[in-house]
Formats: sequence, C-alpha cells, structure tokens
Amino acid sequence: MTPWIRRLHKWFGLLVALQFVVWTFSGLVMSLLDHHRVEGEHHRAPVAPDTRAWPVDAASPAQALAAAKQPVQALDTRRLLDRPVYRLAFQDKEWLVDAHTLAAVEVDAATALAIAQADYVGDGVPGTPQRLDAATLEVRGHAGPIWRVDFSDEDSTTLYVSAQDGEILERRNDTWRWFDIVWMLHIMDYSGRQNFNHPLVILLAAGGLWIALSGVWLLVASFRASEFVPARWRRRRALTVLDTNGTELRSIESHDGDTVYVAMGRHGLQLPSNCGGGQSCGLCEVRVCGTPPEPTAADREHLGDSRVRMGYRLACNLAIGDAARIEVAAGASLWTECTGTVERVTAVTPFLREIVLAPATPPGSEFQPGAYLQVHVPGYAFARGDIAHPEHHRDDWAALDLPPTLANKEGVRRSYSLALPVEKCDGRLTLLARFSPGRQHGKKHPPGKGSTYLYSLKPGDTVRYSGPFGDFALKPGEREKVFIGGGAGMAPLRAMIHARLDAGATERIHYWYGARKAREAPYVDEMTALAARHPNFSWHLVLSEEAEASNGLVHEVAHARLLRDHANLAACEFYLCGPPAMLAATRKLLAQLEIPPERIAFDDFKI
Repeated sequence: MTPWIRRLHKWFGLLVALQFVVWTFSGLVMSLLDHHRVEGEHHRAPVAPDTRAWPVDAASPAQALAAAKQPVQALDTRRLLDRPVYRLAFQDKEWLVDAHTLAAVEVDAATALAIAQADYVGDGVPGTPQRLDAATLEVRGHAGPIWRVDFSDEDSTTLYVSAQDGEILERRNDTWRWFDIVWMLHIMDYSGRQNFNHPLVILLAAGGLWIALSGVWLLVASFRASEFVPARWRRRRALTVLDTNGTELRSIESHDGDTVYVAMGRHGLQLPSNCGGGQSCGLCEVRVCGTPPEPTAADREHLGDSRVRMGYRLACNLAIGDAARIEVAAGASLWTECTGTVERVTAVTPFLREIVLAPATPPGSEFQPGAYLQVHVPGYAFARGDIAHPEHHRDDWAALDLPPTLANKEGVRRSYSLALPVEKCDGRLTLLARFSPGRQHGKKHPPGKGSTYLYSLKPGDTVRYSGPFGDFALKPGEREKVFIGGGAGMAPLRAMIHARLDAGATERIHYWYGARKAREAPYVDEMTALAARHPNFSWHLVLSEEAEASNGLVHEVAHARLLRDHANLAACEFYLCGPPAMLAATRKLLAQLEIPPERIAFDDFKI
C-alpha cells in the first residue's frame, strides 16, 4: 500500500500545493488593496443627517396599507430625492407610493440618474442608465430590476440603483473588480463568487488533511524507531553475504535499524540501484537465506509474487535484523572495481550514443548478453559546450533547455547494458547510453548524472565500473523468440540477437523496435542487413509519430501484425526492454494474451 500512497501523496499534494499558492497570492492581494477604494468610498458623497420633519399633510401609514390592496409585510417612510414616499414590501417585491397621493412611484431612468449623481463625488461624467432585469455578478445577492449608471472617471466607477425603491445597492470600480477576481480564487466559488463554504474549498481542505495524515504514514513507513538511536547504543548484527552458488563471500557487521543496503554500502559493497535506496527502482534485490520477513508493498510491487515467494526482498527495504544470511547475484563484483579505456564514441542517433571500452582485465564468461555494468560516475562540473555532437545533430541539441553548467557534486553509480556480445568485438565492452536532458516540457529535473558523464567522454578517457550484474538473459533451448523494445532498450536486445544469430540459431526470431521518428532509431541499417542475411530473423521498425499505416505504438503494431494471429503464441519466448510506459503496456498485452510468465523476460531500466 505504501507505494500507492506515495504516488497519490505526490500528485494530490501537487494539486493542494498549487491551491495553497493561489490562496497565499489572493490573500496577499486582498490585504494590499485599499479597503476604502474597494468599497468606492472615495467617490461617495457625504451623507448629512436628514432633520426634515415628515409632512403633516401626508397620508397615514394605515391609509397607505389600505390603499395597497395586496399583502404587505413591511412599511417604512423615506425620501426619494426630495419627495416623501412610503416603501412597502412583501417577500422579494418592493414598491414606492407617494406619501400624499398614495399613487405608485416609478424609479425611471431619469430618477436613477439623479439618485446616482447625488450619491457620487468626483470628476466622472455619468452615462445613460442601463436597466437590468436580473442581477449580474457585480450586484449578486440583489433582486432586479436594477439601474446601472457608469461614470467616466479613472476608476471606472459604476453605481447600481434599485428600480424598485431607489436605493443605492452597490458601488463598483476597477479596484473592486480586481478584488472580486482574487476573492473568487480564494474561496474557489468560480460561478457565484459568494459561497465561502464551496464544495471545492471543503474538498481541498479535506485533501490538505489527507496530505498531512499520509505524510505522517510515509514518515512512519520510511523510518524505524531504532534509526533515531545512536549506533553505539544499538545492538550489533552480523550479516553474511553469499554468492548464488552458496559460496560465502564476506561477513559484515552493522547495527539494528540499518537496512541491508545501507549496511553493505558502508562496507564498500554497493548494490545496484538507480534510486539510491529509495525503494523506487527495484534493482537492489537480494535473497534471504532461511525464513524471510513478510514482504512489504515495495517488495511486491517491484519483485513480483514468484520472486517474493522465493525469498527475494529489496535490500533498501530489508532491516539488518531480519536477515542473517543473504544471497546476492554476482556478489563478488560488488566490491570489485574495474577500469576500461574509451576507444570509440559514436553518436548513433541525436540522443543515443555508443561508447566502446577496452577493459584493463579481459572479460570473463559472466559478461553475457543482457547483463549490465555499474558505471562509477565521479563528481564533475563542465560547461554545456563540453558535450560534443555531430554537426547534423546541431538542431536537436539546440532545442534542449540545458543549464550553462552541468554538474554532479558526488560520485554515483548508474547501470548500462552491454549492447554487443564481448566475443563479437574482441573483448571490448559496448554500451548504449540515452541522454536524459531533464528539464524539458516544463519539468525542472536536472539532466541525468550518468548520461551527462558518458556524453562527455572522449577516446583515451578512463572509466571505472563494476559488474556485470542482472538476470536478464537468453533462455536455453530453441523456442521461437519475440523481441520488443524501444529507446536504449535496443542495447541488451541487440546483444541477445547477435549472440543467437552468431551461434547459428535456426528458430524464428522477431524483433519489433519502437521509436518516435526514423532519425531516433539506432542501428537500422545493421538490423536490416541481419534480416537479409538470416532468413529466420525479421526486423520491424515502428514509428509512433510518422503517419503511415504500419506505424503506431510498438506493442500495438506487433499485436496487430504478429501476435493476434499467431498459431502457437504460448510456445514463444518474449524478451522486452525499453521505456517504462512501453514496457508496462507490453506486459499488460502479453498478460491479456495469457502468455505464461515463465515465457517472458524483461529488463526494466526504472527511468
């Protein structure tokens, strides 16, 4: 449940945070606006007390009520300009009668204009009164009909006069209109602008409460009580690290409250991770020997039910006290640091670059297609111009919103798959890196630390790395194979296809690769040549942003042209690698086609 709460907390928190910004801004504006100008008091004539006596020859109130000949709830006396009148009211209806004759008095345009002029002071000239049969937003809460009188002053003053009893209902001006807009934003009543308890306000208030409560939950879920206790006061724990063949590699000591990921990192055993132990990439998996603890929501989300049942857990989510012995894939490589010299850097597309390394130590049999290296990215700082690119890619790079200086304050590790079998390139290590520009399309993320570093490399530079790692590999046997990929997912799939074809494979092999445009697809000529040379291999390039009948999303096109009508789909093997959205959509499609999970292998780059 925690990953779900974390995602909902993030996105709903963004909405609440935006509204908090609106509340702060609108509240600030309302506090800065002059209240007297908002109310139009600076253009209001002084009101002197009316000391005039009510005329003795006027009809009595009883006579006024008798002459009304309709129900009356209220009666009062007043003067319409200088004319004494009775005001009568019943429910929402009001009307005036002459105090002497008891004849109905109409508030016409001329009367409304005179009333407005008497109430107004300033250099504005009144316009022709406009009769409104229904109230507008500026006189909301009042019943019509209403006379509107505009004055030509610097404030665009408007007086609203009731056509029923001649009262000045509202004084409006440009300052009030600005106030009204921010008031609408503040109370979130975008239609009536007067309901302070609008459902949207209540919803956002409840959302703020939920954000606070979920934040407390995430805080509790992210920390253990023992983490707040100094290490020297915590119980010591021993952890034995084994290779997958059961060989004991190392024993380390730590304390209660530490995770396996943190404990191993302190002893120089850096597990694969693209999130730095944040429970979001799922790469730092280990297998608990013995009885594993109950899986967390992060374990279930990233590892899957079968691996969870086998005892696999995320090291960044596994308390040191819950595991005495763990197995780690390629365990010896965790503390083995290798170096390689950059031999060649090739821009295969505008934002996909091939880096070929000559390792100081010849690679062994563990460097299989599908494996990945952890490149040790050092701290760096260099100018944007230090990233070289071919002249024909100039326009692509000019469109990127990159900062003037690209920097990484401290060393990190990033994972990159082998893009060719090492046997095919004389023991060289071939990597394919996709540049991550970061702050594009309004996003403010910094450029990728690993890809920026790799794109700065030049022939002769030395690169440090660990590995290889990973369990994404070709399955034994000669089943029909379907490869589906996109982006930098080309790397491991390309290595696997070369390995099978070089080994003389006779099974049918399909490769469906998706890109947005043709210029973003790498190794097209190479794949086309392989398809021409090997009758059992077919290559299909699918472009999502080029309007042709065979184009679209790669998983949808593969389904329409191969999977939907395949005679024996359950007997095929599937190898998937690419961007998260493509990978998730393809796995969902294969699940709908009822492909057994053991027939599907995938590598999730977690980016």
